[in-house]
Amino acid sequence: MSSARVDYIAPWWTYWLHNFPHINLRLQPIDNSFKPEDESYQQSLIFLGCVAAAGLGLNLLFLAIYLSCLCCARRDDEDPGDTKKKGSCCVTWSAVSAGLISCMAVGVGFYGNSETNDGVYQLTYSMYNANHTLGGVDSLVSTTMGSMQRGLQQHLARLDEIFATRGDYVQTLQFMQQMADSVIKQLLGLPDWMEAEVDLASVADKTADIEYYRWLTYLLVLILNLVICLLSCLGLAKQSRWLLTTMMVCGVLTLILSWASLGADLATAVGTSDFCVAPDRYLLSQTKGISAEILHYYVYCNQTLSNPFQKSLTVFQRSLTTMQIQIQGLLQFAVPLFPSAEGDLQGIQNLLNSSEASLHQLTALLDCRGLNKDYLDALVGVCYDGVEGLLYLSLFSMMAACSFCIMLCAIPRAWRQIAARERDYDDMDDEDPFNPRARRAGHAPHPAHPNMHSFCSYSSSMGSQSSLHPPALPTALSNAPVAPDYMNQVALFGGNPRYENVPLIGRGSPPPSYSPSMRATYLSMTEEQSRHFGNDFRA
Repeated sequence: MSSARVDYIAPWWTYWLHNFPHINLRLQPIDNSFKPEDESYQQSLIFLGCVAAAGLGLNLLFLAIYLSCLCCARRDDEDPGDTKKKGSCCVTWSAVSAGLISCMAVGVGFYGNSETNDGVYQLTYSMYNANHTLGGVDSLVSTTMGSMQRGLQQHLARLDEIFATRGDYVQTLQFMQQMADSVIKQLLGLPDWMEAEVDLASVADKTADIEYYRWLTYLLVLILNLVICLLSCLGLAKQSRWLLTTMMVCGVLTLILSWASLGADLATAVGTSDFCVAPDRYLLSQTKGISAEILHYYVYCNQTLSNPFQKSLTVFQRSLTTMQIQIQGLLQFAVPLFPSAEGDLQGIQNLLNSSEASLHQLTALLDCRGLNKDYLDALVGVCYDGVEGLLYLSLFSMMAACSFCIMLCAIPRAWRQIAARERDYDDMDDEDPFNPRARRAGHAPHPAHPNMHSFCSYSSSMGSQSSLHPPALPTALSNAPVAPDYMNQVALFGGNPRYENVPLIGRGSPPPSYSPSMRATYLSMTEEQSRHFGNDFRA
């Protein structure tokens, strides 16, 4: 039936989703026709959610096996350097891959969420327009019937008293009453949308509320995925074990949420596609209070179909025309004889004019083109933008699950490398200059040994020259009093008298820079020291 439609063609992705296997919970294939009230059809959509739950179970089982193997694996002792290097590269590339996939997933999710929201908005907007049209029809029908039943009857009753002496005028009034009854009968023949329980406004309100919470929930999920990804990268960069552990727990929860959203989106997309492939068939089966002929007219709305309300509208128009002719005759011939009847006759004429205007409006509203346009706009919004957005959201869920799976595989390996690096620092000698703790301790020497740091630097940096000792001074010289010039020289050469005669190549510091002023100072100090030692030796 939908293949005959020229103005609506279902998109290819709805046919692709429509051809998905429909299996109930008893694993029995069922018909893929859209029947939301059928229990077996509902079970086929629940089965798709169960498939997503099975995928989540397999994913968690894989992660459990991977973590068990990682915990039970022993460190390779043959080449630990290469092992650490390969493990670090693996963690780095895994983090980069997870970050890129997560960013792409968030972008796809934002687009899909926006497309789905646009489709639902177009659906609700069309439903509001259709409800306004149907409400206008009901309002015009009720207003016209009220004016015919109350206003016209009051005027005819007063005119009947005025024209009591003229039988021909009384017969004219009775004929007008028959025409008014015919108009009321034709109006009663129009469908009462209120009795048919077609309240599109309430349906649109509920749909808009559900869509708002759905859009907001997905927006929060997208932001959460992005935040977890960024914090995980920050934890890997900072090598923070508590941050990585927290993000691992959040990653597991988000992984479960991703698979759950995938099942919900897939079930919704398949059910909506089943409707979009043959929407007319489902609508024509919903004939509660409305005849199939009327639904067929509004659903297809082509030139070959006749308006089912055309007969009623024609009788309405002819009755109004006849009544207006009768009123014109009474105004022309009865008013000169009965001047008091002019007010009631003018009131009936105004009532007929307003009823004719209502008739034109009613004819326009009952035409199929307005409601059919709203119907097609709703189909395009749901089946094009809505289903397309659901497909992008399903793709986002799969990409998010993949990225978090990679991240959950990389975090334990990074956590293990951080723990191994800390153990290596703990096993290093405290006197090792490359140990960070030793370096930190070297910057705070003991007060009793102010030059211990320079000595440690000297002895550790020179290596093979650590066996060199400064030459011993003669006993006489060692017992001689120390001159002030000598103390100045000692202060000049670092404050340690034991290394004053050590060659520069054996010291822990580079040789001093040369300048003429420093050379003169050095020669003068050497001559004074020599004279001082010569006098002491002769004494």
